[in-house]
Amino acid sequence: MSVSFKKKQYLSLGLTVFFLLLLMFAILFMANVIKANMIEIVQDRYYKVNQALEIRRFFDQTDRQLLRILIVKEEMDPELVEDLLRQNEGGIQKHMLELASTVNTEQGTLLVKKIEAAYTSYNQMEKDFIQKLKDGETSELQELYDSERGNRDQLLHDFDEFIKYQETLMDQSLESATSTHTQLVIVLVSAVSLALIMIVIVTVTLIRSTSKIISKILMGLDRIDYKNLSSLPRIEIDTKDEFGEIANSFNSMAASLETYNKNETKYMAEITEQNWIQSHSADIVHLYSQHVNIQALATDLINELSNTLNACLGAIYLKEDEKDKTFYRNIASYAGKEHQVGRAQFTPGAGLVGQCAVNKKIFILNEIPNDYQVITTGLGSVRPRSILMAPVMMKDEVVAVIELASLEKFTAIQAKLLDEVLDTLGIAITNILGRMEIAHLLEDSQAKTEELQMQSEELQSQSEELQSQAEDLQTQAEELQMINEQLEERTNDAELKSEELRAAKEALEEKARELMISSKYKTEFLANMSHELRTPLNSILLLSEMFIDDTNHGLTSEQVEFMKMIHSSGQDLLDLINDILDLSKVEVGKLEIHFEEVNLCEFTDSLEQSFMQFAKKKNLEFTVSSSVDIPYLIFTDEKRLRQMLKNLLSNAFKFTEEGSVSVKLEEAGSHEVPQFHHTNAWLKVVVADTGIGIPAEKQEEIFEAFQQVDGATMRKYGGTGLGLSITKEFAQLLGGVCKVESEEGKGSSFTLLIPSLPEGLPEKGKETIHAETASAIDKDVLHENEHLPSIEREEVPSTATLQEKTVLVVDDDHRNIYVLKNALEKEGMHVLTAENGMECLNAMEKEEKIDILLMDIMMPVMDGYETMRRIRELEEFAELPIIALTAKAMNYDRKKCLEAGASDYISKPLKLDQLLSAMRVWLS
Repeated sequence: MSVSFKKKQYLSLGLTVFFLLLLMFAILFMANVIKANMIEIVQDRYYKVNQALEIRRFFDQTDRQLLRILIVKEEMDPELVEDLLRQNEGGIQKHMLELASTVNTEQGTLLVKKIEAAYTSYNQMEKDFIQKLKDGETSELQELYDSERGNRDQLLHDFDEFIKYQETLMDQSLESATSTHTQLVIVLVSAVSLALIMIVIVTVTLIRSTSKIISKILMGLDRIDYKNLSSLPRIEIDTKDEFGEIANSFNSMAASLETYNKNETKYMAEITEQNWIQSHSADIVHLYSQHVNIQALATDLINELSNTLNACLGAIYLKEDEKDKTFYRNIASYAGKEHQVGRAQFTPGAGLVGQCAVNKKIFILNEIPNDYQVITTGLGSVRPRSILMAPVMMKDEVVAVIELASLEKFTAIQAKLLDEVLDTLGIAITNILGRMEIAHLLEDSQAKTEELQMQSEELQSQSEELQSQAEDLQTQAEELQMINEQLEERTNDAELKSEELRAAKEALEEKARELMISSKYKTEFLANMSHELRTPLNSILLLSEMFIDDTNHGLTSEQVEFMKMIHSSGQDLLDLINDILDLSKVEVGKLEIHFEEVNLCEFTDSLEQSFMQFAKKKNLEFTVSSSVDIPYLIFTDEKRLRQMLKNLLSNAFKFTEEGSVSVKLEEAGSHEVPQFHHTNAWLKVVVADTGIGIPAEKQEEIFEAFQQVDGATMRKYGGTGLGLSITKEFAQLLGGVCKVESEEGKGSSFTLLIPSLPEGLPEKGKETIHAETASAIDKDVLHENEHLPSIEREEVPSTATLQEKTVLVVDDDHRNIYVLKNALEKEGMHVLTAENGMECLNAMEKEEKIDILLMDIMMPVMDGYETMRRIRELEEFAELPIIALTAKAMNYDRKKCLEAGASDYISKPLKLDQLLSAMRVWLS
């Protein structure tokens, strides 16, 4: 089984790791054994010895107290002595119990029991001793103490024996730990040695295998003869790994090079043959202009053809007509004996040469008869091996026949050269015969009397004119021949280019289809992404907005702030979704641009009012200024222009901690604007700040999507890195540019150049498709639509319009139903719910009166489109207001909803006041 080079490396690494893990487990096992022995020594044995010593200490204290009473014979308070002895007894009993519970050997248990038995007897003596001391019988105390002396000595001996036994166990554990340590060292050394040996074996095997294969490859490369690529060596490697793939690729390349070399050699041979034909054809054709006599032309022509075609015999037969009889006469020959080569004359169809004149085709005869005329030299004679016969044509008439014989077979290229020459030879023979006929007539006219002198002169003049015409005809024939050759070459080139263009066209069409499919998938993905993100976001924004606006919610001020933070975060997420959708629409060319009048005075005032409060909050100086030379109006897309400046100012305020932010509007100079042939009016907007600045090497990257100066900037200041990318794309869509000048640590200056286009962008540069996102946060969502009734939505009816009205909410998301139901019930409405289109239709059959219907689009069982179509088919609900609520936010979704029967369209996430306003309009 073949193993790839990559797998061999992984195998080597795996074996190394395996042996290292095996070594690690062995070390851990030995270390745990040593640790267990040490714990037994330090904790278990030491603890037992310590307990025994504590018991003996209390016993010694008790015994010394008794001896003190007997020896010193002091008068002591019996109660005080009894308390002291009881304390010692309690300590002894406590440590005796702990010692008995921890002893885990048979001998240790036996010693503990002996100590307990001896101490029990001794303890009874203590109690009797105290009792006699209380009774005043001091004379019997010595005798009582002496009665237990043997037991006391045995008890002390048992204590010493127990301690000695525990010390023996400690020595054994220490010896075991030492032995385990020695074994650990031996195992460690052995395992390391074994691992090193295995690693070396695997590595050496891998290196030898690799080196052997590489040597084969190098040997194959060394055998290459770069001067002769017709035969290249092959690399013979049978492995199925990467080296085998390299060898197969090299062998494939060698085969391709051999094929290429073969084709190149064939092409060069054809080129050489063509050059040879053209050069010799030109030399032969040049003979035509050097002769005015057919005999001289025939002699020079047969000599030239014989030399060029390596012929050893040759003859030219010229067509002649005599008394309505046609025959071909031998007028010139090459390499004949005393008499001329070939027959003197022949008629059409007589022999092969006559048949050649009849068939009007070139004949090549390679099987020569034995009695054929031989080729003679000074040394002897030899029969030819090949004979070539060719007719000379002039307007589908054979005017001459050429016959050649050679000691070698005539090749195809020689036949091609002869055919090339014969194309013009007929014209040359006809012209010369014409000139000879004229000359003959001229000679006859000179022999006439002087009365015909004038006619002779006229004939001479006509002869000269005919000669000139014949020369012109010859020149034209040569030019036509050259033109035909050029046309043939151009035709071949045109055919090749046509094939290349056809292949390129097919490739472009395939790419276009792939691009169309990719664009379709991307559009579907964006629509689905918008739906999936906006649906949960709808509940977040609506609930947070309800809690913020409702003064009776019972929330603390801190909880209200939390709700505002949730609402703000949801709004930021919605802005991010819209930015991604806008950027994607720009990339695929589906963002619609509306050119309209923009009042620059009102525009600058609105811009200043929008950001002045924010500037005061950050303690920054903010100015908006306009130069006196800017026009009062420009023609561009005001919404996109406002969004670009909003992005630039948001960045300026975000990255500026102190100093100022300024906006300056002026007319752009001719040297500043790009080449643009449709307008000379350009607006220049400069947004400058004193913020952190941008390094020079990052000034191109910041205009790319999701790009900021660095990761630290993103963590400190936030943001997604989409604002500048969208600004740049919008500027290009409006026919302008956006550029930056900045120095790190000193601030930035963004310059926006926008043309004024009253007629909009020219059709040549416009490649947009009307597909604008219906976003719930856009102000133009509630604008008039050509498919809706003409209603001024600014004049919203009062809240009482919704009182006691019945609304049916159709949505498969329980969160949305919960939010809408609570919000609408607070407005005094009666709320019905359904989770899909089928439930909606059932509810409408049961309910007598439904004033308005809120319809979600993406639902199971039956979606919103089909539900609305079925509702509109019912006569009683033909005029029922239906507001489509959906998270699908593309423009074609809006159009599709209206065509399905919706009265209005609002995209998620919803704004509650916007929804209520629309409902009041339709219920008024």
